[in-house]
Amino acid sequence: MKVLVTGSAGLIGSEAAAFFDSLGFAVDGLDNNTRADFFGPRGDTTWNRQRLEATLDHYTHVELDIRDREAVDRLIARGGHDLVIHAAAQPSHDLAASRPFDDFDTNAVGTLNLLEACRRHRPDVVFITVSTNKVYGDNPNRLPLVELETRYDYADPADAEGIDETMSIEGCLHSLFGASKVAADVLTQEYGRYFGMRTGAFRGGCLTGPHHSGVELHGFLSYLVAQAVTGGPYTIFGYKGKQVRDQLHSADVVSAFWAFAQDPRPGEVYNLGGGKANAASLLELVEMVAERSGTRPELTWDDTNRVGDHICYYTDMGKFREHFPGWRQEWALDAIVDEMVGAVATSHRS
Repeated sequence: MKVLVTGSAGLIGSEAAAFFDSLGFAVDGLDNNTRADFFGPRGDTTWNRQRLEATLDHYTHVELDIRDREAVDRLIARGGHDLVIHAAAQPSHDLAASRPFDDFDTNAVGTLNLLEACRRHRPDVVFITVSTNKVYGDNPNRLPLVELETRYDYADPADAEGIDETMSIEGCLHSLFGASKVAADVLTQEYGRYFGMRTGAFRGGCLTGPHHSGVELHGFLSYLVAQAVTGGPYTIFGYKGKQVRDQLHSADVVSAFWAFAQDPRPGEVYNLGGGKANAASLLELVEMVAERSGTRPELTWDDTNRVGDHICYYTDMGKFREHFPGWRQEWALDAIVDEMVGAVATSHRS
């Protein structure tokens, strides 16, 4: 099998590249480090690309921008790929507002370029798009919530397991980032439903792990850990720090992709997250990180929440578990935080 991973120097892309390399598959990793342009030096993923090239046996790096339609078409035409993991994206709400063309051209048009090239040259490929829970806009904020001492939670027992795929993506505020990802998500569905291609869209929540180049505008747990270990500043935006997210380790993300790739359901959509057991508020995560690292960030507070930000979001993965009962989530929240603190501390000492 031959695999194409876009965004291969990012968190999910690098995890996917390493996973499929370990299975003995040839892996083409497509990444042009646009993240450094989007987020500056802290977003630079050169270190991760170099790590992949130095440690993987079957990995070939491809310097290519997914916005370049002709280059994408040439790559797919000659590549012979059986599986595409499309993880390249512009991932920030705030950046999308200041650079809307870069955001839409990367997220929506880049996805279209890849899908159409596959339809023309590799119609039997399995194509997985890393989508986002931001396709639901701020609709999750309309669910009844209860405010507890350190977090918000769902008030209705019907929502006890979190957000499932029946949540509407209509009639809500998405942010421009959310809108561009809706386009990519729906395109992925349509290439499955309309053209019969073996596509799937995975609506990720907080996907995390030690190979994340976290910045303030994206990758909050990675960024929080880095700021805590170095004693740097960290700003909490809105909701008193009680906003809740569920964390899913990148290794569990990629194992879910592999489960789908072996038995794809064309045009299907799945929510992807750590679930209730891996959910914690920002306040709670600050304390978890401080307990494990022995240090804490210099906290500042901004009462203004980010546009379209969720107050409480954790993922109901019941649909995916029903379709793929062999999949297992291996990483608990404590283990995720321990690993990330250890990785950042080691990097900081070196």
